Amino acid sequence: MDLHLKNLFDRFQEQFGSGPGLGPGSGTCLMKVEGISSNFIKPLFKASAALYRTEPWRRLRPGHLFGVRVGKDSDWSGKKQPFPCSQFIGGDGGDIGFYMFRSENDAKKMTGSRETIRVPNVELLRVTYELETLMFPSNRKMIKSLSLEASGNDRFPVIDVARCTSSGELQFRNPTLEELKFVYAFMRAISLVHPLLQADKESGPNWTRLISFDPFIETVDIQWPPEMARGHELVAVTISHPPGQAYEEKINSTASSTPTKYAEPPDEITFMDMRVNSNSSSRHCAMCEKEVNGDQSLCCGRCRAVVYCTSLCQKQHWKESHKSMCGLYKAMMEREEELVMKIFMFPCSAAQPCKWLESLGIHQKGMWRRKCSCYSHCPFGLLPVKGGLWDSWGGLDDEEYPGDLPFHNQLRDGISSPILLSGWSEYYNLRSLPLSSPVADILSHPLTVYHILTALSINTKNLLLKGKEVILHYLGPEGEMDWMPAFSEISHLLNGLGNIQIIMVGPEVPTNLSGTTSGISSRVRVNLVRGVYQEEATYLPSPHVIVALNCALDRYSSWGGALDLIKAIGVPAFFTEQSEILCANAKQVLRGAGLHITHPVTPNPFRSPVKNHDSSTNLPSYSNGFVLGVNA
Repeated sequence: MDLHLKNLFDRFQEQFGSGPGLGPGSGTCLMKVEGISSNFIKPLFKASAALYRTEPWRRLRPGHLFGVRVGKDSDWSGKKQPFPCSQFIGGDGGDIGFYMFRSENDAKKMTGSRETIRVPNVELLRVTYELETLMFPSNRKMIKSLSLEASGNDRFPVIDVARCTSSGELQFRNPTLEELKFVYAFMRAISLVHPLLQADKESGPNWTRLISFDPFIETVDIQWPPEMARGHELVAVTISHPPGQAYEEKINSTASSTPTKYAEPPDEITFMDMRVNSNSSSRHCAMCEKEVNGDQSLCCGRCRAVVYCTSLCQKQHWKESHKSMCGLYKAMMEREEELVMKIFMFPCSAAQPCKWLESLGIHQKGMWRRKCSCYSHCPFGLLPVKGGLWDSWGGLDDEEYPGDLPFHNQLRDGISSPILLSGWSEYYNLRSLPLSSPVADILSHPLTVYHILTALSINTKNLLLKGKEVILHYLGPEGEMDWMPAFSEISHLLNGLGNIQIIMVGPEVPTNLSGTTSGISSRVRVNLVRGVYQEEATYLPSPHVIVALNCALDRYSSWGGALDLIKAIGVPAFFTEQSEILCANAKQVLRGAGLHITHPVTPNPFRSPVKNHDSSTNLPSYSNGFVLGVNA
């Protein structure tokens, strides 16, 4: 009966069409692949489910072609990449999945305006997400017997290799083990990097359904499952859009994905003296580090990012280092508009923190005392506490800060489970907070932690969904030790399921607080430990994840020992930095420590909306602005 229905479905699609794609699965089954084992199939389905959750079809269409490079050419049969070009299908209807081609030329031949064109003697690898009820019995049996992970609620990947004959008919075969390994690496990599694509607002007519993206290239390190590893546990996977985007074009860039249209400046030195806004605070010359007032400083006329005291320092800095970085800085400045959170209705620029706090009526009040230097004489964690939650939030009106109350009517399928958030808009809406409330500036820390636990770290997310405890090592705490009332919001977001133990370790923990435990709620407790992480870690319970916020990896030599330990224990670790240039430096530090970046640099949806600036640049800086991860 199943086969009969399948044949009817095939004939229906053959007669009426199915949108882009070549129709449903062909009847191939991975269990028939020579040399395959169940332990090889399970990670494939897991990677497929992870990709499905990122919903690439929301933005990507068959016309968006991607270049794919996994490891070296010599790693593969024939000394070349098996399927170096790919596209996603299903965004405009029809089959949901992605196709991989032997060349970009093959992909262009088969990509029609509305249908996939059957080109004779062109071979492609297909991954289509099919409903379990429509799958062939052999695949349903494999899924059930191996308990394979579903993609979404009821879809599973069907993987085959298709070839169109000269008569127009399709022939199918099972993929080889090597081809499956290539697909696995692609799925892991593309799920991480496709969200980084930035729409090119200057290209393409407004009426087109095909979004035009800035040129893009990103390399991520993917860890092979034990069943796929052959001597090397990690492989570098490069994804580019369009496929011809050469890696050499960004060799002087160290940021996460600088489009090639931002070229390095020409060799000749031509300057435009740009005066910095006189309302800004004092700055430091990028060359000599001399402090200069805002109205006396200059900035580079090309990138407008770097600050100088005189044209002499400007010219010297150009010769020594800025020449090679100017294009990168220009790209970062042009992306500034994309980082601005326009939803908020309070002033979101704090070049002078005291004045900013005064404008909101919260200067030197409650937890806000850590947002300027007025209480720098008071050790972290030891700010005097006057009263309750209202005092902690600086006397804001009751409707302007989150109360110590649970979220209402937040059930999934009638069951209580952690609330999964997409960003500030959703959080403010759930808490019924006005967008004029500045609490996001402080809540950025706890909600970034929660975002890492429930969105970026799959292991901790699964533990919490099962109602289990997650142990998190939090490195280098400072002002957040005075923000425990804000961290209690995590317990409400858990929504009655799971527990979190946060162990804050760092040299700034006061001696009299070291070893203490703050039970900020029934589901979240915070332990404080004074010392450097690599020396204290052996005395702590093993973590499920490690977090360091606003860590400035390139500025403190003490990070070296901590990174060595993170590499040794292999636990997922996530870092936030305040600006793109700090992220670029952090990537160099991490790679220098032998760590492989498995979660590339991405803007943090729970970054503070309040913009600051580095003392020697005009580059936008946001607390917890960007996040990257290793061992994830």
